[in-house]
Amino acid sequence: MKDLFTPYEIKDLKLKNRVVMPPMCQYSVTNKDGIATDWHYNHYVSRAIGGTGLIIIEMTDVEPDGRITDFDLGIWSDEQIPALARIVDACHSYGAKVGIQIAHAGRKAEDAAVPVSSSAVPFDADSKTPRALTTEEVKGMVEKFRLGVKRAIQAGFDVIELHGAHGYLIHQFHSPLTNQRTDEYGKDLTLFGTEIIRAAKSEMPEGMPLIMRISAQEYVDGGYGIKESLAFSKAYKEAGADIFHISAGGEGPIAAAGKPGTHAAYQVPLAREIKYGLNVPVIAVGRLDEPALANAVIGNEEADLVAVGRGMLRNPYWTLEAGVELQKDPGIPRQYAFGFPRIKG
Repeated sequence: MKDLFTPYEIKDLKLKNRVVMPPMCQYSVTNKDGIATDWHYNHYVSRAIGGTGLIIIEMTDVEPDGRITDFDLGIWSDEQIPALARIVDACHSYGAKVGIQIAHAGRKAEDAAVPVSSSAVPFDADSKTPRALTTEEVKGMVEKFRLGVKRAIQAGFDVIELHGAHGYLIHQFHSPLTNQRTDEYGKDLTLFGTEIIRAAKSEMPEGMPLIMRISAQEYVDGGYGIKESLAFSKAYKEAGADIFHISAGGEGPIAAAGKPGTHAAYQVPLAREIKYGLNVPVIAVGRLDEPALANAVIGNEEADLVAVGRGMLRNPYWTLEAGVELQKDPGIPRQYAFGFPRIKG
């Protein structure tokens, strides 16, 4: 029987447990140059000391105007590699594997003078109207993602995640709500995403898995649901995505047509649908902060990995405490052993 502390392996990625720290923006690049700071170093390394199996660095953008805000991380310059490599090396020294979420905010780039998107459709009445990328600019954006992945490999990351969720640029292309193009990228809504996947894989070592994060359901009028996300995820799987990180929402102001749940594990059914519908490994996320619940998601084989977001913001040692609660050995550092109850058995 699998549980939260059963090791997990896919291709060359070997995780000591199934706990994932999902990407969560810190908005802490004070110099606005996209370079990780001491805050990022301490933030991520503390979770490695805290026993997390896989840490995914927050949304890291492929061009300056691809950031949500100017305080976000970037991966558009070689100057951004050393600070990321320092974080990766330190996390490795404490037994964690490290991924990075590579992205572009598209129309949700708040600080861009004129944001870009698949089409000139603003997020809401208070947002800037984006400029639709030309066909050639779309191809150039695929290249920017490729170069971002190349830099991530140079920084030593163990896995790459592409951000195709939460209303950011890849999501804007595969959503009929925001992709109103008439060129090849409008005729095939998955073309942009599949080209980015192939470009990423061209830079990645053969044994390195690629994660695609998706919103499996949109909570807006006319938004897509699980049927549509199964279809575009199938295209992404065929293009080379190895793992799917299943979230929801983000493509527009939430409407009465559909509201996300606020109960524990409300997105797990979506993860389960993708897992069994496409026969792919999935990461479940969304209000899974209770160890027994996270453990049940693994034990019931609803997902392969569990991401703990807010719980890990509150407590960098969430994984250690979960192990104690579940009577599993979470690998408590000897320096901290006196602070934890002895595990029975």
